Amino acid sequence: MENFVTINDIKVNYKTTGEGQDVLLLHGWGCSLEIWKTLQSQLEQKYRVTSIDFPGFGKSDEPKTVWGVEEYTQCTEKLIEALNLKNPVLIGHSFGGRVSILLSSRNDYVKKVILTDAAGVKPQNTKISVSRVFSKMKKLSTKIIGEKATEKLVKPFANSLASEDYKNASGMMKEILKKVVDEDLQHVMPNIKASTLLIWGEKDTATPVSDAQIMAKLIPDTGLVVFPGCTHYSFLENPGYYFTIVDNFLNA
Repeated sequence: MENFVTINDIKVNYKTTGEGQDVLLLHGWGCSLEIWKTLQSQLEQKYRVTSIDFPGFGKSDEPKTVWGVEEYTQCTEKLIEALNLKNPVLIGHSFGGRVSILLSSRNDYVKKVILTDAAGVKPQNTKISVSRVFSKMKKLSTKIIGEKATEKLVKPFANSLASEDYKNASGMMKEILKKVVDEDLQHVMPNIKASTLLIWGEKDTATPVSDAQIMAKLIPDTGLVVFPGCTHYSFLENPGYYFTIVDNFLNA
């Protein structure tokens, strides 16, 4: 059953099932707690599992200002306190990995973290970064050949340069995405004391395995498992294997 908790005047949707050790599921950008449906139904047999809709996703309210990873992490910390989650295991996918990294780097109550195709290493080239360069070129072109001529020239290329996440976001969430996509968390990774498991898709192009290898070097107590043939959603593409590894890690 889903419920709401209010954090700083923002309603956050969450779902808690099962009993036992607390596990907190943090979804990626453009997703909701629904993406964890299969995993939650498996984990709830042994653990008390909570999944949330980050503000701006699913049934949760949008942030009222442009948030970064810090604000999302603060919100999650307050949610953990409000729901009385005890030493929660963090399982973060993609953007949820960013929050998991920052949260576990400064809270000793987190004993175990599972980062799945997680973001946190600043990408060298992203479509959003390219679109920023494109925007500057568009402004320069407008000054030289005029607005109408520029629009006619660049329109065929505009949509192809923006990521699907960016195109599908609201005005506020577009601004938030532009902010969080450039945040590099490598500097806090050495502060993570929790035992950390990295699970990655071999063919992940959004957050490539090279990102996981960087994290493995920076996070003191960590291990890396690569899923052959899987992409950015390894936990959905091979759910049985994923659950087995997660369950073994939690029982270790």
